[in-house]
Parts: sequence; structure tokens; C-alpha cells
Amino acid sequence: MAQITSEQIAERALDLGLVGDRQLQEVWSSFGSRSISADDFLAVMVRRELLTNYQVERLVKGERTGFFFGDYKVLYLMGTGTFARVYRAVHKDTGQVVAVKVLRKRYTDSSSQCAQFVREGQVGSSLRHPNIVPIYEVVSQRRMHFLVMEFVEGRNLREFMKIRRKLEPDQATRLMIDVASGMQYAFERGLSHRDLKMSNVLVSSLGTAKIVDFGLAAAGDSSSDEALLNSNNPRTVDYAALERASGVRKDDTRSDIYFMGCMYYHMLTGVPPLVETTDRTLRLSKNRFLQIVPIQKLDAAIPNNVAAVVGQAMMLDPDNRYQTPGRMLTDLRNVARRLAEGDTGEPTDAASSPQVVSSEEEEQQQAILIVESDPQLQNVFRNGFKRVGYRVLLVSDPDRAVDRFQQDSNVAAADCVIFSAQNLGKSAVSAFNRLGEQAKSASVPALLLLDEPQAGWGQEAKTAPHRVVLNMPLTLKELRGELAKLLPAKLPSAADREV
Repeated sequence: MAQITSEQIAERALDLGLVGDRQLQEVWSSFGSRSISADDFLAVMVRRELLTNYQVERLVKGERTGFFFGDYKVLYLMGTGTFARVYRAVHKDTGQVVAVKVLRKRYTDSSSQCAQFVREGQVGSSLRHPNIVPIYEVVSQRRMHFLVMEFVEGRNLREFMKIRRKLEPDQATRLMIDVASGMQYAFERGLSHRDLKMSNVLVSSLGTAKIVDFGLAAAGDSSSDEALLNSNNPRTVDYAALERASGVRKDDTRSDIYFMGCMYYHMLTGVPPLVETTDRTLRLSKNRFLQIVPIQKLDAAIPNNVAAVVGQAMMLDPDNRYQTPGRMLTDLRNVARRLAEGDTGEPTDAASSPQVVSSEEEEQQQAILIVESDPQLQNVFRNGFKRVGYRVLLVSDPDRAVDRFQQDSNVAAADCVIFSAQNLGKSAVSAFNRLGEQAKSASVPALLLLDEPQAGWGQEAKTAPHRVVLNMPLTLKELRGELAKLLPAKLPSAADREV
């Protein structure tokens, strides 16, 4: 095949509408001749921004398509996903720079894929929020299906984190406030996202986070559990696995909240909380969600109030997660304010603050002593029990807890003691036994919580009808039910007070 000449390339670019005749004449004039190499000609065309490298590559190959989608001229490829490619493009008349998302050719023969793609565009075009990338046009003609969206100058969060590694708590919190704001806006309009991941959050050059791709929110009945489990998209498999493990329907916004927590965790530590694997069986395993390292074990410098938000967002029991993005947004804003003030303590919003009760009411409350060393889990226990009317005492060291039970009248007033062995190890079993051996505390109800790998330790525990071993995983609601069986009724039962 004869080598392509500069004049042949110029003719192709002109025929395709990539450049105008006047522009070409100016380039020829700058050379003073048309007898120049194709490489020299193209170098000038790119330098003058008359052609892009993407366009040059296709012109040299003799391609006749892929340069325009409707009225938008493609400048370059921005990214490729399972179902679509995204290009930076410019309107041929107005010069408006946009992003064009194009359904891949392999799916254009599938009526269901085309219909879902169009629904995605229709859903996105109805959303107008500073933290959601807007869709301006939805085009579906014959075998061409594309969406025209705002072009965000910046990069997606995954790329951003590859460069930054991990973020300071204040910056991570600001980005999460943006995400939660956009998600609350969508929630108020009856939408979940269904595909929240680092690459679906764009970080603009001004530092604003914007959510993109509400595709699965628009999928309707096509996103059945079976369809999600068989999907090629790893995140949809993660959603299906989480929902199977937590027993919620596929459109529950609390699943989005869980993955918002995963993003926050990743930004703060530089490490994804869920083990990343391409093995579908491992991806669907509930153990993936049970083996997440507590964030402050990974990085002890994470402030308590930040860790508490991560922890509540990522609770496996959906009843213990934030129930709406707006509730998480409230805590994030409080955390941002307190970080700015230099306060790294516990959250103080209405959802997580102690209930205000009179001294008479407090005397009637059942008191629980929680023995747990992890601040994140301490907050979960505190919030979960206070919400239904219990008074909660917290001690980190199991031996100290037993000693204080003998010496501290406030601690000795506890109606029940819960030892959580997940982080305490065998010292929790020893303390559980000591509590039952000492005369002053032998009659006090006690629960020993053992993680799955610790189940064998139950044989070493000295149990009785009022001293019970429980094996994890266990939801907080189930734990409150077990507690209610052991305690005399000073208050209505936890089940009656469920909120």
C-alpha cells in the first residue's frame, strides 16, 4: 500500500467536515508548498489545534466514522466502560464542549440494552443539581445511541486517588458532603444510584465532586437479582452480594449509603475496604463484608467523629446504617465544622446524641455496660441502644471492666454486661468468666459476643441461663432481642420501642 500523502489527509479532513477550506489554505501558506511530508503536516495541524491526535489516528487509518455524533465533533476518547465509551466533544456550531457517552456497537442489536441506555439518559436529564453531572440530550436513532453530558474538567475519583494516595479528613469529608448532597437530591426524587463507585464520581479542577451515571437506577425490572448477579459490571455484583447478605430489596437507598461509606473509607486510608477480586464466587461471599478492617485499626490517626460516620454508613445491618443520604449529610457537615474547629470527638447531631431524660427517667432506664475497644463499634453500640431507651456505659479494657464492677457504684448499677470479643480476643472470655465467679456480680446478666473464627471459645465460657454466648454475625436488632430475654422489664421492651 502506497504511503498516504499530506494532501490526501487534508482532503479526507475537509470531506469529513473536521476542518474548513480556509483553515487548510492558511496551513499550506505557512509551508509555502504542498510538497511536505504527512508527518510534518499533521504536526502543524495538531499544534494549531485544528486536529486532535484521536482524529489524526483515524484519518491515517482511512476511517470514515466516529468523528461526529450528531452535531458534536469528537476530540478524543476519555474513557471506556463495559457498555459505553465516553468522548470529549465540541458542538460544531456553538463550540460548546461536552462529554458524549456512546453505547458500544456490540449492544446496539439488543433492544433491552438500548432501552436501558435511553432510560438512563431520560433519568439523568431530569436531574439538575450542582453535584450531579447533567445530561443535556438523549439521542437514539437506528444503531446510534448516545447521551450528551456536561464536560467536567478534572478526573474521576479513582484516578484522583491514584495520584493523591489518601486524603486528609477535611478534604475527604468535603468531597463526601458533595456526594451525599447529590444523593439526597436523587433520593428525594425517588431514585437510588445502584452503581456508586470511585470512577462514577468526578472531581472537578475546582475540587467539587459530581456524581455521574445513574444508569442502573433507570434499569427498572431488568435489574433483577439474577441479572445483577450475572452482570459483567463488578460493582453491580457487589450490590447484589450486599443486598443478599443484608436482606434488602434491590432499590433500597441504604445500599448506596453503604458504598458511600466505602468511598469515604478509601479516601481516608488509601485502601479499598472490600477485598478487590475478579473471582465472582469470592465477590458474592458475605465474608467479604465481615472481614473489613475497622478504619482506625488501619489508621489510628483517623478522628473519632470521622470514623463514626464511616462506621455507621458501612454497617452490614441496614437498620443500623444511615437511613437516608440526608442523615449522613447532616453528620458529614457537623464533622466538617468540628474538624475546622480542631475538634475530633464524637458526632453530636440528633441521631447520635444521648437522649435528654430527667433524673427520674434515668433511674428507670436499664443500664448496659458495653466492653468493646474499637471506637467505631462503641459508637454503633451506644447509638443503637440509646435509640431504644437504654442507658449505655462503655469500658475498653475487659479486666478493668470487671474490676470497676466491684469498685465503682455507677458501673455496678449496670443491669447487663456485654463483652464483644471481636477486637478484645480471649481476654473477653476470661473477663466474662471472672464476672460470673465473683459474688457481687455473679447474678448479673451477661452476653459474650464471639466472631465467627472465635466460635470454638464458647466451650471455655462459663454459661448459665442468665449468662449467654452469642455467635456473630448478629444484627443489633437481634442483639436487643436477646438482651430483652435476660432483663426484667423496667421499660417497654426494645421491640416495643423500635424506631
